[in-house]
Amino acid sequence: MTTVVAGVNVSPNASGLPGISELQNIVGALLTIGLIAALAGLALSAIVWSVGNHSTNPVLAGRGKTGVLVSFVAAALIGGAVALINFFAGAGATL
Repeated sequence: MTTVVAGVNVSPNASGLPGISELQNIVGALLTIGLIAALAGLALSAIVWSVGNHSTNPVLAGRGKTGVLVSFVAAALIGGAVALINFFAGAGATL
């Protein structure tokens, strides 16, 4: 026997629990901290890349290059996190 559940309609509710606005403020602060950390990582990686390049140390220069790329990707993901989540939430709602 097959049971079919019909009429289930659940959507995100911004006022369903107390403290949701504070949670949004906390997440916003975490995004800010993440962007600051990505900037610090970029600066440190650029310094490592420069020191490795000037001291003819290819391993150190390579680590610096990797750090620069990781910092750029981290900043892009953090900066676009809200847009990405909204996009996938909208895509999931159409399933």
